[in-house]
Amino acid sequence: MASASGAEPDAEDAEEAEEAIYEEVLPCDRMELSQRLAVEELITTEASYVHNIQLCVSDIRAHLQKKQLPDLDLEGLFSNTDDILHVSRRFLKGLEATATEGQEQLLCISTLFHEFKEEMETVYKIYCASYDHALQLVESYRKDPRLQEEILETLNATVPHTGASDLSFFLVMPVQRVTKYPLLLEKILKNTPASSSAHSALQAAARAMAQVNANINEYKRRREVATKYNKAEHLTLRDRLARLNTHSIAKKTTRLSRLLMHEAGIVAKTQDKEYDDLEEKFQCVVSSVATLKENVASYLGHLEAFLLPTPHQRDLQMDEGPAQQYRHFAECLQYTVFPEFKRRLDRLVCQPLSSLSDMLVGPQQLVKKRLDKLLDYEEIQERKSEMGSVTYDEEAAMNTYLAINDLLVAELPQFNQVAVQLLRQILCSFSTLQRDLAAQVLQRADRELEQMPHGHMPLPSFWKVVEDTLQHSGAQLQTFCQTFETVMPSPVTQPLNPAEERKVLSLVSKHGPDKLYQVTSNISGSKDLDLTLLRGQIVALLQSADTKGNTSRWLVDAGGPRGFVPAAKLQPYSLVQSQQRGMDLLTPESGTERRRHSYALPEAPKPQVATFTPTFQVVAGFSFAARSPQEVNLQAGQPVVVLEPHDKKGSKEWSLVEVNGQRGYVPSSYLVTVPVQEPVGWSLPV
Repeated sequence: MASASGAEPDAEDAEEAEEAIYEEVLPCDRMELSQRLAVEELITTEASYVHNIQLCVSDIRAHLQKKQLPDLDLEGLFSNTDDILHVSRRFLKGLEATATEGQEQLLCISTLFHEFKEEMETVYKIYCASYDHALQLVESYRKDPRLQEEILETLNATVPHTGASDLSFFLVMPVQRVTKYPLLLEKILKNTPASSSAHSALQAAARAMAQVNANINEYKRRREVATKYNKAEHLTLRDRLARLNTHSIAKKTTRLSRLLMHEAGIVAKTQDKEYDDLEEKFQCVVSSVATLKENVASYLGHLEAFLLPTPHQRDLQMDEGPAQQYRHFAECLQYTVFPEFKRRLDRLVCQPLSSLSDMLVGPQQLVKKRLDKLLDYEEIQERKSEMGSVTYDEEAAMNTYLAINDLLVAELPQFNQVAVQLLRQILCSFSTLQRDLAAQVLQRADRELEQMPHGHMPLPSFWKVVEDTLQHSGAQLQTFCQTFETVMPSPVTQPLNPAEERKVLSLVSKHGPDKLYQVTSNISGSKDLDLTLLRGQIVALLQSADTKGNTSRWLVDAGGPRGFVPAAKLQPYSLVQSQQRGMDLLTPESGTERRRHSYALPEAPKPQVATFTPTFQVVAGFSFAARSPQEVNLQAGQPVVVLEPHDKKGSKEWSLVEVNGQRGYVPSSYLVTVPVQEPVGWSLPV
């Protein structure tokens, strides 16, 4: 009995020991089980997530693309889901591969998160920054019955098992997934003993993914600030005045005073060498794009002007020979080669250049806004150092500057690089188009040249033919000019108006008649002491060289102002009889002599010698288009008859003229008086 009774306590002690051991082991098993379930949750939810993204890209988006709905912005809806799917597939493959690692699985998972954190941050920050815009599109499509019906039909046809009522069911998945990674890692970490070798690695992975989410949120905040300020506003003066208030005027005044103090060196300017270098390169790109855009437009305009003359459209009355070959070649250039070149230039150069120019508008607005916010930031920092604290609005203004500055520093390098690459490609396309144009023109010219008589002629013989042809053409032109001068009636001549005649007589009285010269063409002064004169004006020569001894620039008196003019645009001027009589009246000695010798015998009449008597005619210096029935049209160089050198109110700005039998008013400044010499021994038939 004793032994039996002694055995019962031993059995009870063993049972109590087993219970104690079980109680010690069970919590470890539960932790290990929870850890394993957390790892499985990570892998299974990742597989489900990748499957849903695959459905979104391959089924839903592809089905909507086939519908070709013009009002549906697929790029704005799905953003960079292709990049997310590519990264997530590789990440899932790595997670599934850790299942065979046994005890090292947790270390492999931690390492995998570290390897993918940069790629995840890159793709998810772009998607999250555009997510709000995608939701706005979804909301706008809900208000369009036709689009909403098409979207529902697509969802029912591709993913009926999900029960999704709109696209937001799938669009929110990437945003939810990236924010869930730190939570899943924390769950695994919670069920991992602190003594485990994977504990610290899991902690680092959880911190890394939390930092990824923080960086995505910061990037999204920067993008919101950028979206607010990078829009180019085209406001009218009325709208700008409507925005003015006491606060905005005070803020702009503070910025202006701060900027002036920077320029004057009163206060130090915040230095940021990294940003300054980036902005300098960006402004260089902006200037290059604007210059290239102007040069391409100018080049195309000059090329079109070169092909504008169309002698081949005139009836040359030549059925064969070089003239017809040239006609065929010119028509080919104008109607075939140039339109094709212009079309390719517009598609490969002009349109990309305009797109690049439009791309620069947003960053330009941000760069400009950064300067404004920098001035605010410096002002607030100075106030903070004096008072020790700032208001909530001032703190928000400082954060806005920091956000814009960080965004520009982060993205300007990549933007500059892409812009330079695009600019290089546009220049290469432009050069290639020019080479193609030259090759095409030369090919067609060679084809036409082979059909000409001198196409295979040796070069010396060809130049001999050219020289003989030019001499023959010159002789024909000279004969034509002589014949033309013989049969052409004399132009209508008119005396100078009183003001011009008084100026001429004043110049004669000061400098003498042998010093008078007339301007042969319009002169535009380009230097400080140069004169600007119109064709036909009379001047007096003061010195036949400038101060440096240059004989091509003469010093003249224009009847008031004095200055230098090109000597090549002056020709000697002779007084007409009316002006000679005026000079006689202005000379007192002539009257005195006649009174003193009134009894002298009259002189014998001198024989009349035929000489060139310079007269004047008034011509239109510029073309003028009539804008009312009281005015008349003018063509540059067209002779006119001045009926009255003023209008009905006596204003000298308008003159009544007669042109081709029509009478009307024209601006007096458009009229120019030029000398005309009558030919010897010829008069109009009576």
